[in-house]
Parts: sequence; C-alpha cells; structure tokens
Amino acid sequence: MTDPQTPAQRLLGDFAPKMVQLTDDVLFGDVWARPGLSRRDRSLITVAVLAATYRPDQLNSHLRLALENGLTQEELVEALTHLAFYAGWPSGMAALTQLKNISAEAANK
Repeated sequence: MTDPQTPAQRLLGDFAPKMVQLTDDVLFGDVWARPGLSRRDRSLITVAVLAATYRPDQLNSHLRLALENGLTQEELVEALTHLAFYAGWPSGMAALTQLKNISAEAANK
C-alpha cells in the first residue's frame, strides 16, 4: 500500500499545516506543473540552486526527485562538478557526496 501523504505532510504534518499546504498546492501543485519547463529541467535547476546555497536537507530529496524526473547519475555528477567552479568547491564536493550515497543506496536495493 502506498503512503497517501505527501513528503511535506510526512515531514511537517500538523505541526505547520499552512507550510504543508503551500508546498503541496502552490510549489508542487502550481510552480512545478507550469508548462514552461519540464520537470526534468526544473529538477536540474533546483538541484543546482540547493547545492550552490548549501541546503543539504532539501538537496537530498531533490537529488532523488531529479533521478525520478529523468536525470541520470552521470548528468547530475557533471552538473555538480561544473557547479563547484561557480558556487565553491565545498558545495560541489558536499553535493557529490550526497549523490554518491543516494546512488549506493539505490544500488543496494
């Protein structure tokens, strides 16, 4: 049986219901659904911004979503390597380490 709750509902539940509603309805229900960019492109942009601004908690879930949205591990490695030169080496290395861990988890399933 699949979990009927969204990731935001699981994370914040009744603790911050307005934030959950905005995340589910506005961010993912509207912004991510707009026709101007594919979900794949939106994932690439989001991963780059989260890595560049060192947001590891959100980056973790968005790296997973990026893979679900059609980006390959190789493309993400390339994007994060490129990003390291513009956003800083520590940001690139940290993001690549997260991606490596996610890839290892997926390989062990």
